[in-house]
Amino acid sequence: MTTASHTTSAEVLDAQVAGQTIVSRWLEMVDAAPDRVALRARAGDGWIETTNAEVADRVARTASGLRGLGVGPGDRVALMMRNIPEFHVIDLAVLACGATPVSIYNSSSTEQIAYLVGHSGARVAVVEDAGFAERFVAVRAQLPALEHLVVLSGPDGIEGIADDDVVAGPALTDGQPPLDLRAAAAALSPEMMATIIYTSGTTGPPKGVMLTHRNIVWTIQGYLDLVGIDPAGFRVVSYLPMAHVAERMVGHYMACIGGFEVTTCPDASRVAEYMRDVRPQTMFGVPRVWEKIHAGVQAVLAADPETKQRFDEAVEAAEPIVERRTEGTATPEDEATWAFLDELAFSQVRELVGLDALEFAVSGAAPIAPELIRWYRAIGVPMSEVYGLSESTGPLTWDPYEVRVGTVGRAFPGVEVVLDVDGEVLARGGNVFAGYLDDPEKTAVALSPDGTFHTGDIGELDDDGYLRIIDRKKELIITAGGKNVSPANLEAAIKTIPAVGQACAVGDQQPFIAALLVLDPEVAPVWFAERGIEAGSLEELAADERAQAELARAVDEVMLRFNSAERVKKVSVLGDEWLPDSDELTPTSKLKRRSILAKHADRVAALYA
Repeated sequence: MTTASHTTSAEVLDAQVAGQTIVSRWLEMVDAAPDRVALRARAGDGWIETTNAEVADRVARTASGLRGLGVGPGDRVALMMRNIPEFHVIDLAVLACGATPVSIYNSSSTEQIAYLVGHSGARVAVVEDAGFAERFVAVRAQLPALEHLVVLSGPDGIEGIADDDVVAGPALTDGQPPLDLRAAAAALSPEMMATIIYTSGTTGPPKGVMLTHRNIVWTIQGYLDLVGIDPAGFRVVSYLPMAHVAERMVGHYMACIGGFEVTTCPDASRVAEYMRDVRPQTMFGVPRVWEKIHAGVQAVLAADPETKQRFDEAVEAAEPIVERRTEGTATPEDEATWAFLDELAFSQVRELVGLDALEFAVSGAAPIAPELIRWYRAIGVPMSEVYGLSESTGPLTWDPYEVRVGTVGRAFPGVEVVLDVDGEVLARGGNVFAGYLDDPEKTAVALSPDGTFHTGDIGELDDDGYLRIIDRKKELIITAGGKNVSPANLEAAIKTIPAVGQACAVGDQQPFIAALLVLDPEVAPVWFAERGIEAGSLEELAADERAQAELARAVDEVMLRFNSAERVKKVSVLGDEWLPDSDELTPTSKLKRRSILAKHADRVAALYA
């Protein structure tokens, strides 16, 4: 086996977090800075700000209300709401009761709600509004364990809902005496379940990943040790689903323990607007978020071809300088050159899109093209890539400072990362989950008796311990010639073509690799117009032979860095955008490969006809 290096030892982290829970650490943070703003939400043209002390008061009263509904130690409470301040309050209140909050994707269908709420055994569900509530009511007969449905929008929002156990949200807090949070925290233990994260279900029914208080506190402490600075007061925009482990960690637990100031963005499509207003200091995004920001900048620059050419030349000149700066080998001339380029071009772009205050810009949850990371770093955005899973409470590897582009960094503090004989990434540390809820068979497959987690990903480690992920073990394409090919790396490369919004490589047991390409609705028309190709709609562009030929040439160009057996040889172009939580994508924009192959079987067959 080959092992990656790591910094802070597991023993040190264990000692740092001994006996601590999310609630106890959160109360320490509240006591240290009661008047610091914790949560912000838009209200018309302004903002509503809530301090740590005000959050604590609401948590204490909400916990009393939940206890009045019978919520106690060991119970589970389902949460379904957008990114709003109430989520943070209710999640903490559930924990204060000794219970476990379980967040559900807002896009979940009634069937998915029935499965997730039923599987978790939730006794109470808290939803944002009547629209969400109706989905629960529709399957209430299938949920005998669910005793109460709380609708936050208040009495008006529950009128007409045919369910005797619906509770208006204000009843949770109005007139409730505050719970003694210190006494409540003293009754908690680190091994209690803090949340259940349901996997996105790309290959079957979602599994319930059980994360303990210790898992989460241990991981947050590792983050604090790794960054080496106090992030209290760091501005962050919370916009990804709270059912996803990355948003839960960055947008909630880091706020509870690290003191982030969270601005809640209830509509992810408006994150660009929020970024310009908030100027976040730290930001996590799935690759599609970073791809869209990059495409937007390119679209603006394209309005003036001469300006775009100068900017592209500046990026090209900056990339090797930034690499030397990262390695600590930059010369005074390098520094002066980059400062000149920054003043001339880069600083304006960062300010334009709200990236000018970022200390940490992190991509994760899926592969991102190395070229895109280099572009961001060239223009002064401190971009890095993180690798992890729900089962590892988020990060397994990350290097925020000593970035080696094309890798996902070295092992996270306290985490041991090794490669099995077949290249599978294995990990062990205090962030590894407690198992899958009510599924001992799948738990036994994922967790060895010594606590080693089998990630299901194939990777490579260099001599310095930097990890490169090849792909999911189960998603590798095996061509008719017996070549193992990573579709994810091909797709990430293809998506560097501005006109391409999504890509899905195919070719299992076929003579060559091909791909389905989905046009980006915002950028593709501009990109093709620059090349003299115009059409009335995306569907017409996708069907235009000139557009297809132009895309094929672009794909050939980005495939040059792959060997011949790996390269995409043919493409089929689609005009209908693939949206999160659809037949093609999970709620966090991961490809549902089986579903894509089934839905677009005719197109795939035509590629090999």
